[in-house]
Amino acid sequence: MEVSGIEEEEARAEVDIWNYVFGYAKIAVVKCAIELGIADVIENYGSPMPLSELATALRCEPSRLHRIMRFMVHDRIFKQEPINQHTVGFSSTPLSRRLIKDGEKSMAPFILLESSPTWLAPWHSLSARVLETGNNISPFEVANGKDLWSYAEANPDFRELFNNATGCDARLTVQATIEGCPEVFDGVESLVDVGGGNGTALSLLVKAFPWIRGINFDLPHVVAVAPKSGSIENVGGDMFMSIPNADAAFLMWILHDWDDEECIKILKKCREAIPEDKGKVIIVEAALEEDKEDDELGFVGLMLDMAMMAHTDKGKERTLKEWSYVLRQSGFTRFTVNPIRAVQSVIEA
Repeated sequence: MEVSGIEEEEARAEVDIWNYVFGYAKIAVVKCAIELGIADVIENYGSPMPLSELATALRCEPSRLHRIMRFMVHDRIFKQEPINQHTVGFSSTPLSRRLIKDGEKSMAPFILLESSPTWLAPWHSLSARVLETGNNISPFEVANGKDLWSYAEANPDFRELFNNATGCDARLTVQATIEGCPEVFDGVESLVDVGGGNGTALSLLVKAFPWIRGINFDLPHVVAVAPKSGSIENVGGDMFMSIPNADAAFLMWILHDWDDEECIKILKKCREAIPEDKGKVIIVEAALEEDKEDDELGFVGLMLDMAMMAHTDKGKERTLKEWSYVLRQSGFTRFTVNPIRAVQSVIEA
């Protein structure tokens, strides 16, 4: 049985290694599908769509499009279903609907960011970052000449790509937060979204909880282009210096960009901004659980951690123990961690 187990591992390795050899192929094909609008056309067609009609609609060469579709059907992105005795067509799936450019659950903007040359280049410098002799310059800065935030400020096209990506994730994660633990917003009459970007997350929260007065707080050049809303005030500033006063501070995918010392500084500024008696900080971040890393969403958290190493100077995803440390060092004595239907959890401090 022991020999059989070793043989089974060897056989598995023979397959798995090819997934690493051609690991880039999946994201390249999915990016191609988004750029061509394949998911949009098939969804709008409303029934299984023949290759000939799909090729005509997309103005694609049929045999090449067939090869792309064959790949995606095998990877269960699309389904292939019979139309009649001689013809098959392609149909949407829950996964393909996440590739629709303006779909309700679209992750297309996030994929376009992750597959962009600017975002991919830093991965080539990951080993240099891990070495003992490596410096504290992020692989992103090595590849692009500036750190992420300076590069985004100087390159409007990339900034738009980045904002669209974070916006599409915000729509999904905020909805999961509203559905999973709405009680964290009970009694909150004013909410400051720290690092709120273009205000997507805050606008969803204010719509769900209309009694909340929202403050979208980010760097001046970010909020300068944020949409204006009657129930949301856009405020520019630096979260390391001061944060606008509110009943609660909301931070979604902000603290993972920084090391522990910087997180503690931000959280202390949040404490200064909220009432001492009833104030709270609502953090939406991954909370890694080391005994659950075989879980699929748990592994997404580990992939996010690698992305933080590649794209930020000191950022990382944190375990529950690490979250406890930064919160207690910031002066928060009580906190709860609430799982939601997302890779992130909701931490209420």
